[in-house]
Amino acid sequence: MVFVAVGLGGVTRLTESGLSMVTWKLMGEHMPRNQEEWVKEFEEYQQYPEFKMKNAHITLEEFKFIYMMEYMHRMWGRAIGAFFLIPAAYFWKKGYFCARTKKVVLVLGTLIGLQGLMGWYMVKSGLENRFDNPNDVPRVSQYRLASHLAAAFVLYSLFLSNAMSKLIPADKFVSIGKRALNIKPLTHLTKGMVFLTAISGAFVAGLDAGLVYNSFPKMGDDWIPKDILQFEPKHKNITENPTMVQFNHRVLGITTVSLITALWMLTRRQQLPKRARWAINAAMVMAWTQATLGVTTLLNYVPVPLATAHQSGSLLLLSFAVWVSHELRFLKYMPK
Repeated sequence: MVFVAVGLGGVTRLTESGLSMVTWKLMGEHMPRNQEEWVKEFEEYQQYPEFKMKNAHITLEEFKFIYMMEYMHRMWGRAIGAFFLIPAAYFWKKGYFCARTKKVVLVLGTLIGLQGLMGWYMVKSGLENRFDNPNDVPRVSQYRLASHLAAAFVLYSLFLSNAMSKLIPADKFVSIGKRALNIKPLTHLTKGMVFLTAISGAFVAGLDAGLVYNSFPKMGDDWIPKDILQFEPKHKNITENPTMVQFNHRVLGITTVSLITALWMLTRRQQLPKRARWAINAAMVMAWTQATLGVTTLLNYVPVPLATAHQSGSLLLLSFAVWVSHELRFLKYMPK
């Protein structure tokens, strides 16, 4: 369900639907049930910057589409909370949880709640009257968007790692050879790089940086574009200059693929458990698939289907990286 929520969030962002609902209620907003309620929602939307500066031409029917996209994303998030909270409360009351499991449940439940609040905090940044320049594009803060995505990825990773520890416990095994010491640190580095690359992608999405240089491997005619440091002070370019944000995402993506390829090559001739081998092979295939999706999305000017597949692919790649780390957690080294 968290995986689907991330995909829905990507579609919501790509269809520019995230600012269509201008209020937030803890227990959820009811969908307009008749024409009068739809007109009221549309009139409320018209009071905010996105309509005034960008969408003044849209009709009520077009508004209904973007509203429904955001509504589905919000309600799916609330469904995740319900599907987690109700069984957790029941099992807790029945005494089925040990002390460690209770701590895990509390952490996961807290993260789910905070994720909902983070989502509204992000949306609020696009509803504020901070777009003074006529050339400004009303959008959510890229910092809050990245935080929202990072929280979702952390929540998903915790769910996945805990599920694997219960359903497919890792085997203890010994690897003999000079290269065995390189494996575990490399798996953790790879997992971290997958996460970091995905979060850099949130900055790309938040600034529409995927539309500034639609060529590969060069950016236009240059390997390093001339406008990469055009903002002052210079450090603002890292997270606010679309050119540098796209450049950073390219570098991080290439680095991540290289690390996963190196991991695959290092382990190719080592004796590993069958599941560990499957996990490494799956990560390898997915890394190159994700890189291909990224380049294809860029060259085609970020169409919604490809961009959605690329964002979902990042979470799938993280899944395989977590799986690899899980399978190798009990690796012991024995020199030749």
